[in-house]
Amino acid sequence: MEIRKLTETEKPAAIDLAWRVFQAYEAPVYSPEGVRNFRAYITDPAAVSALTVYGAFEGETVIGALAVREGGTHISLFFVDPAWHQKGVGKALFFHFLADSGAGKVTVNSSPYAVEVYRRLGFHPTAAEQLTDGIRYTPMEYVG
Repeated sequence: MEIRKLTETEKPAAIDLAWRVFQAYEAPVYSPEGVRNFRAYITDPAAVSALTVYGAFEGETVIGALAVREGGTHISLFFVDPAWHQKGVGKALFFHFLADSGAGKVTVNSSPYAVEVYRRLGFHPTAAEQLTDGIRYTPMEYVG
């Protein structure tokens, strides 16, 4: 497995992965409004261009993606292909991002499905679950 920052031309593969995994694991517990707003975010060229995206590759295939904004301290997207769940891809992506970015504190608005994943990475909730524009999330923080 290779992990590296993606180029602009590689970002669409990461966005496609995010959408596929979101549909399988997140969309079933989101309202139609939340699904629409998530889709609008990941298809907004300006929003995607502003992201720094790290990808995990198996050969030429993106099997995981982690995207950050706000100067590299807030995780906006973090998805792993279901065939690669529980095989260390997410953990490797996260710690590669930390080493590369030098970020000492990282925040995320975790989806309901991912709260336990983030806990295992060392994040802790900073507030109760919230709902904004149909998107359910728990604010979390990692301090390294």
